[in-house]
Amino acid sequence: MPDQDLLALHALAVKKAGNAEAVAAILGGNEEEISAALDAAVAAGHAAGANGMFMVSPGGREWLDERYPEAYADFRADPAATEAYERFERINRELLGLFTDWQMVPAAGGERVPNDHSDSDYDAGIVDRLGAQHERAEKVLDRFAELEQRLGIYKTRLDDAYDRVLAGDHDYVSGARIDSYHTVWFELHEDLLRMLGREREEAP
Repeated sequence: MPDQDLLALHALAVKKAGNAEAVAAILGGNEEEISAALDAAVAAGHAAGANGMFMVSPGGREWLDERYPEAYADFRADPAATEAYERFERINRELLGLFTDWQMVPAAGGERVPNDHSDSDYDAGIVDRLGAQHERAEKVLDRFAELEQRLGIYKTRLDDAYDRVLAGDHDYVSGARIDSYHTVWFELHEDLLRMLGREREEAP
C-alpha cells in the first residue's frame, strides 16, 4: 500500500491545486496528517505551498512517476482493475457528451451556444440522462472500492453531488469551483489514470 507521503502528493496531483482539506477529501483521510504530509512535500521540494494552498512541483511529478510503478504494481497487474477501468471509460464517454450538452445547446444553423438554462425541459432531460449514467456507474464504483478501498470515497462524493442536482441545485452538474458531478468524476478519472499508468483519451 502506498505510504502517506505518496498518497498526499498523489491526491494533490489529482486535485491540481488545493489545501489540506481538499486533499483529505480525496483520500478520506485525517486533515492534520495530510497537512503534515503536504508540509513535508514542500520541504522535500515535491510541492510548492503558500497561504495554505499547495501544488505539485516539477520535481514532485517526477518523484510520483518514479514511485507509481511499484506503489500500484498489484493494481496494474490485476485483470479485474483493467476490466473495471474499461467499463468506466465507456461510461466516461457518455458523461463527457452529457456535460457538453449541459453547457452548450443547439442553435440555428447547427451551431451551439452557451446554455442559459431557460429551457427547463431541456435541462430536465440532461438530469434524467445523468441519473441513468449514475446508476450505470454504481457497480463500477463498487468494484473499484473492492479493489482499492480508498476509491470508495468517490462513490460517496458522486452520490452527494447527484443528490444536490436532484434537490434542484443544478450547479452540481458541472460547476467548476464546487464538488460537482463533473469535478468529482474528473478527479476519479485522473486518480485511475495515475494508478494504472495510462493517458487520458483525446476527444475525437
